[in-house]
Amino acid sequence: MGEVKSSKIEAKRVCIYPKDVQILTGKSERSARKIIARLKLIHSKEKHQLVTIKELCDYLGLEEMEVRKLLI
Repeated sequence: MGEVKSSKIEAKRVCIYPKDVQILTGKSERSARKIIARLKLIHSKEKHQLVTIKELCDYLGLEEMEVRKLLI
């Protein structure tokens, strides 16, 4: 039999959700949603557009690599 090579595809997330903000900040779901809404307003995003991890990190003053480690 031939050797089967498994290719590990590492998923790299770009967007952030209220639950992620809750985990990172310890805030309530409502507060996390307000942060997301504020970021959308600041970046002139429409309701259906997503907020990136980078945008959140810039806003909160967090290191992006540290946040990515926590979200894995």
